Amino acid sequence: MPDDKKIAVMGGTFDPIHYGHLAAAEAARATLGAGRAVFVPSGRPPHKDNMLITLSEHRYRMCELATAGNPAFTVSKTEIERPGASYTVDTIRELKRSEPDGTEIYFITGADSLKEILSWRDAEELVTLCNFVSATRPGYKNETFDMKISPRITFIETPALDISSSDIRERVRKKWPVRYLLPEPVREYIQENNLYTPSDTSVAEINEYLKKELSPKRYAHTLGVREAAERLAERYGEDRGRARLAAALHDCAKDFSDETTLCYLSRYNIPLDAVTATQVNLAHPLVAAEIAREKFGINDIGVLEAIRSHTTGRENMSRLEKIIYVADCIDESRDYYEGLELIREAAYEDLDGATAAGLKAAINYTLNKKRPVHPLSYKALDFIMNKK
Repeated sequence: MPDDKKIAVMGGTFDPIHYGHLAAAEAARATLGAGRAVFVPSGRPPHKDNMLITLSEHRYRMCELATAGNPAFTVSKTEIERPGASYTVDTIRELKRSEPDGTEIYFITGADSLKEILSWRDAEELVTLCNFVSATRPGYKNETFDMKISPRITFIETPALDISSSDIRERVRKKWPVRYLLPEPVREYIQENNLYTPSDTSVAEINEYLKKELSPKRYAHTLGVREAAERLAERYGEDRGRARLAAALHDCAKDFSDETTLCYLSRYNIPLDAVTATQVNLAHPLVAAEIAREKFGINDIGVLEAIRSHTTGRENMSRLEKIIYVADCIDESRDYYEGLELIREAAYEDLDGATAAGLKAAINYTLNKKRPVHPLSYKALDFIMNKK
């Protein structure tokens, strides 16, 4: 008999929710004898602060659709409605306050995440507030965990964990079938709302906006980046339309004043980190991505991420992100800077090499100006160099 004093909690971006999530939650609920499984879509997850995720209202609605057929499943807006970054400990605290005294909470997460749990916000408190469920694929060798949490872990196996949200997004973008990877109502919602697909926004519409918002010099640079991005996309097998969109809008907020940029950041609830707080203009890609999404209806996460990372780079950049980064470096209208020849020479032969050269040039330029380098740039360069 299910125990209503036990609840299984699954947090995540759910971008989108799929059968792997649902199977893991049901397996945990059945193993524990829990009365409910609660899905908690994240608001702004701190570990993905350098990445864009689909708007929270879409992710919440997809969770509702996915769980509607199971009376033991519920969806919570706890993290979506809470301002700022979404930390697990805050969510568990809220659930403890809202549930009857004596309720046991079991937090479901993957084994890889569980290994890092002692680095999470207020980890010492978190491990006293709830138990943990480690969801793994069949055959996964369970790790040895710190004695602080080992007694509080229940291990379950679920084959459906081989499904991934990132793979579903990519399949939707490429117009490959996703039926049977996620509930049909979720698939239909994605289709109806054009999630994860390139926008049909016309080039003419974007051009008119850019002419109005950018200086003549910035507009000329944007056209140059767009042309270079399309050539690079063709060279490296990327979709030219996606490259065109990302390149066209990458600098659409570049000419904003600091005051205007700060207004947009506040509007989109985007926090400033230590570096962008001292160099507000570094945040222009974050604003540009939100304008692309809100004004032009661009829901392709890959395009938005390419816009968002084109100044600092980031760890594990996609091919499209590297193309936009390099195109921005090599535009013919750019004034000469140290390292430019190397980037241009590598651009059409070695995309990783050109990206690394661009990052090195940007880091050196910033250091020579005696300004702080954004940590994302160091991480991006380290990732590429280790890969090479």
